[in-house]
Amino acid sequence: MPAEGLSIEQPDSQHSVDQDEEVGLLSVTRQINNARIKRRRAWIMFGIVFGTLLGVSLILISRIDQHLACRKSSLAVLCRSGSSVQRQTPLNFLVVGDWGRNGLYNQSLVAEQMGNVGAQLNVSFIISTGDNFYENGLTGPDDEQFSTSFSNIYTQKSLQTTWYSVLGNHDYHGNVSAQVDQKVTLRDPRWNCHNNFQLIHDLGNTPQAKVEFFFIDTNPFVGEYWTTKSSYAWQLPIPRKDYIMEELMNLTNALAASTAKWKIVVGHHTMRSVSTHGDTLELLEAVLPILEANAVDLYINGHDHCMQHIKRPDSPVHFLTSGGGSKAWRGTKPLINAEEDFGLRFYYDGQGFAAVTMLPTEVHIDLYNISGQVMYSMNLQKN
Repeated sequence: MPAEGLSIEQPDSQHSVDQDEEVGLLSVTRQINNARIKRRRAWIMFGIVFGTLLGVSLILISRIDQHLACRKSSLAVLCRSGSSVQRQTPLNFLVVGDWGRNGLYNQSLVAEQMGNVGAQLNVSFIISTGDNFYENGLTGPDDEQFSTSFSNIYTQKSLQTTWYSVLGNHDYHGNVSAQVDQKVTLRDPRWNCHNNFQLIHDLGNTPQAKVEFFFIDTNPFVGEYWTTKSSYAWQLPIPRKDYIMEELMNLTNALAASTAKWKIVVGHHTMRSVSTHGDTLELLEAVLPILEANAVDLYINGHDHCMQHIKRPDSPVHFLTSGGGSKAWRGTKPLINAEEDFGLRFYYDGQGFAAVTMLPTEVHIDLYNISGQVMYSMNLQKN
């Protein structure tokens, strides 16, 4: 028996049960809370992924709509690329032409230097002056050469921006509709190619401080392409002569309506050149008078595989050839009196590209070789 004055405390069985229930309840609560947190995180991740996919989809849809609109309107008006005026000062971009050779003929080296210069300048876009895929364009929008000559070559981060492209004569050797097909844009959203279109950028805070680009298809003008002995085949939906008349009328109206301080026209074929192809007489006769009458500052082209700048005293237009994207070195040498007789300011018979910086009152252009060296610089100024 217990000693007198002492008491033995008996275990409280009910209290133990209550503690066990409390511990169990806390465990269940933690599990519920953990499950809620996991679900919340899952929804957050889903929202991020969904938002990203939605954003990409909207961009693609916008590009597709733009392609469709441009294809429908290319015979009626110059399509304006983009739904709103873009603003950036200074505006930096690169120009390259005659490039698509699966990385061969130094195409990869040119691409590497374009990426380096593009990163330094933080370029907004890239202009391609045509002959995008050799030798015979694309067979269709699924042609593997689109990847091997474009997507897999221009891979540097600075080149992951919009490429505004015109068609060259070698592009017309293939399926000319392939490069303006929306399926190509789905393969690589950078690609933006139409027969004729416009692009406008703000350069400052005043309404006139703009640059407007007019991209045109010069291939229909060249008569030798469309003879019975030619390997070209007219694939556009209206007769060639009607197409040319439409294009000239639309270019005239678009230039006349522009209030931009700077006007730049981009086409594949040369107007003035001392290289292999020389002047394109059809363009001098039909297109150049329109450019001169509407105060166009600069005509940018490819076709001749070189880098050159021509400014003749009988025309206010500067002619810039950037056709050194791959195969070059044709051995062409300018005539001794080329500067005096033809207005030649610079000529280089090798590979390279152009880098352009635009301000409201100034345009600065550097011509680079495959070593990343500036070979020539030019400045245009307006008060």
